[in-house]
Amino acid sequence: MEAQPTTFQAVDAHHPPTMPTNTATVDALAEIPAALAAAQLIPDVLPPSPSFTPSVLFSVVWPSGKQAHLGNELTRDDTLDEPDIVFAGVGVGEGGSDDERRYTLVMCDPDAPSRAEPKYKEFRHWVITGLKYPAGTSDQTSTLSAVKTKPSTTPYRPPGPPPGSGVHRYVFLLFEEPAGAAEFSIPEGAPEYGAALEERRSWGAVGFGEAYGLKLVGATYFLVRSVD
Repeated sequence: MEAQPTTFQAVDAHHPPTMPTNTATVDALAEIPAALAAAQLIPDVLPPSPSFTPSVLFSVVWPSGKQAHLGNELTRDDTLDEPDIVFAGVGVGEGGSDDERRYTLVMCDPDAPSRAEPKYKEFRHWVITGLKYPAGTSDQTSTLSAVKTKPSTTPYRPPGPPPGSGVHRYVFLLFEEPAGAAEFSIPEGAPEYGAALEERRSWGAVGFGEAYGLKLVGATYFLVRSVD
């Protein structure tokens, strides 16, 4: 059974979505693990562990005006260009104010080249570090477009399901970076800098987070169907 997407307001490229806040935010966060499990992203990407309790609600919005929200279906043309990340107007992560926190976002495809034969899972589509809330954003009713303080480590590559491969699940995982005086960065030469097609294959988002001491705080996904 396909998970039902959380409903956000439709958007265009210049107007970010109205995100739920306060009680609605808590309810929306609580839906995420069940939605991931219904789509079998738990266990295909995330281990079946009760330790994942989402604490940051976010949406991913493309210049086309389309957005990802827990299992909606998009087309490749909807998602060609690098998207923006929009936080709900309340951050409940650990350690410091919203302004001080930094996040890493990854996008991967566990269905490469197909869900029936995922020999290249997970295909790494995007890794970007240093995301943060805009400065001085204390209004809990606002939608907040994340500030990209660094270029992408893995440049964004849009979905491209091979002909005949069916529906692919594209997953976004949001990690909170370690707090401290030193700014988090991925060392030069790490696999995440590989941008060629073959360098993106057979990656592991959860293992990546564990290797760098990142805390998983949010997740969403969308679907793209192959054109036969």
